[in-house]
Amino acid sequence: MLNIVLFGPPGAGKGTQSEKLIEKYNLVHLSTGDLFRVHLGQGTELGQLARKYMDEGRLVPDEVVIGMVDEKIQSSTGVNGFIFDGFPRTVAQAEALDKLLIDKAESITCMVALDVPHEVLKKRIQERGKTSGRVDDQDDAKINTRINVYMEETLPVAEYYKKQGKLSQVNGVGEIEGIFEKISQVVDSHS
Repeated sequence: MLNIVLFGPPGAGKGTQSEKLIEKYNLVHLSTGDLFRVHLGQGTELGQLARKYMDEGRLVPDEVVIGMVDEKIQSSTGVNGFIFDGFPRTVAQAEALDKLLIDKAESITCMVALDVPHEVLKKRIQERGKTSGRVDDQDDAKINTRINVYMEETLPVAEYYKKQGKLSQVNGVGEIEGIFEKISQVVDSHS
């Protein structure tokens, strides 16, 4: 199976590129944000557990998030693989994901990290904010905070996969198709 972690700061183009990767390689999109919405909306056992932590103002523990990921993987039969979007966000989550996949005789194929300069990210997010309606895409302070949180908390995950020889950096600036072609070359070289 082809299991790709698509990585990059807010505004790097992950959403745009993941759609293209899903279509080309027939992958299942695995977004923890989507999983949370489904589980909370359906009131599943995992959703109720997550809600308990959220209502207390606490982060949902990795075990609960991994439980949601595991359930999604198990319910997706006959697929070519997964594209992990927005997950893992921490080294602990990456380690837990590796363990989960190893238990299924699988592994992460590669991590594709979109590299985009800070100023370009801000401009993209602001442009997206004009059409998305997302308040956090229109506020400079919130944009800076999101980018800084990524740099401080999430960037170490790239180092984790780099040590495994699975990290590939791709310049995320340019035409969408050109960036996609570079990503496809990386994926093809790992599969």
